[in-house]
Amino acid sequence: MEITCYRDTELQRGPRHLPAATYNLAKTLLSHSPTGVVFLPIRSMQYLAILDAGEIVFIDGVNKSLIDIAWQNFHPNRRESLEDPVAYELVCYSARGIEESGRLQSEFHKALQLVASREKVEAPAKVLKFEIRHQPA
Repeated sequence: MEITCYRDTELQRGPRHLPAATYNLAKTLLSHSPTGVVFLPIRSMQYLAILDAGEIVFIDGVNKSLIDIAWQNFHPNRRESLEDPVAYELVCYSARGIEESGRLQSEFHKALQLVASREKVEAPAKVLKFEIRHQPA
């Protein structure tokens, strides 16, 4: 699938935090993509999320080539634990994007969970056993 997207004038930008569970699940799905891009429909809001290594953009179902919202400049290296939220910048390009930005995080997470639940595990999991080596005192 190939989509050409355009950005309008930036209307609003601000710092936000993405819950760890959402960020980690998005990165996991992205790592499973052979193309390095994930197209994620968020049906409850009529948005299409497009995930790549650098950002996540959200396209309105009506204006299919205009980006309403972008999540950029993720900083996972600033967290102390994998369970800490990840800082990023929210960029809104439309009035609807500004209105919907608050609800989007929870609906995005639900859409990620739905896609993850449908993923097939192609190989059995392996448990690696590491020997503990005692060092002399």
